[in-house]
Amino acid sequence: MSAHHPDATRMLDTRGYSGPTIHSTNPLHLLEKPVRDRITESYYWKEQCFALNAATICDKASQLTYIGGTYGQQKPTPFLCLLFKLLQLLPEKEIVLLYLRQKEFKYLTALAAFYVRLTFEGKEVYRVLEPLLGDFRRLRRRTREGGWRLSWVDAFVDDLLVKDRVCATGLRKLPSRMVLEDLGQLEVRVSPLGEEIDEIDQEEEEEEQGDGRSRDSDEDEVEEVDGNGYVYDGERSDRPD
Repeated sequence: MSAHHPDATRMLDTRGYSGPTIHSTNPLHLLEKPVRDRITESYYWKEQCFALNAATICDKASQLTYIGGTYGQQKPTPFLCLLFKLLQLLPEKEIVLLYLRQKEFKYLTALAAFYVRLTFEGKEVYRVLEPLLGDFRRLRRRTREGGWRLSWVDAFVDDLLVKDRVCATGLRKLPSRMVLEDLGQLEVRVSPLGEEIDEIDQEEEEEEQGDGRSRDSDEDEVEEVDGNGYVYDGERSDRPD
C-alpha cells in the first residue's frame, strides 16, 4: 500500500499519474480544475485538512454546520474541502458506508452521500442512496450568493440522484433507473408513501362516483316548464284553457 501524502500535490501532478482511479480517471479530477485550485488555495484546506486520514476526517465532518459548494468570490465551503479530501484518501467502501449510515452526525451522512454519488457505480448509487430518501433531518445550505437556505437530507440526496450539478460539482450521468430495472439489476422501488397515495386515489374515485350518482338523481327530478309558466313532471299535465 502506497504511503499517504498529507497534501494533494502528488495526486494533482499531471505528469504521468499512476495511482488508483475512479471511473478510469484520477479521483481528484472528479472535481473541476477551477474548483480544485480554489480548494487547495483555501485557508480551510491548508489549516484543517492537512494530514487528515479516514478516521480523523470524521472528527472534522462532525464539526460541519452546513453544506454547499462555492460562495461569494468562489470561496469553497469546508464541506467541499472535506469531499476533496475524501477523494484523496479513497477510503474502503465499508468505511464509507459506516459514514453514511451512522445517525449522530447528519453532515457526515451528507458528505458520504456526495462521495458515493461521485465514486460508486450507477446501480450501487441507487441502492445505497435511496434509503436516505426517508431521512428528514434538517440541513443548512450555503448559497452561491453567500446566503443561507434550509434543506433536508432527503432533498439533498434527491438532488444527487436527479440533477447533473450539485454544490459546484458536475455529476457523472447516472443510468436510468427504469433501464436498470428492465435489466434485472435493480428491484422496482416501492415508495414509502405508496399506501397513502393509494388511499388518496381511492378517496378521489369514491368522490367522483358519488358526484356521478348525485348528478343522475338531479336529472331524474328535473321539472319542465312550458311557455305559459306551468310546471309539469313526466307526462304533460292538464292545463287551463
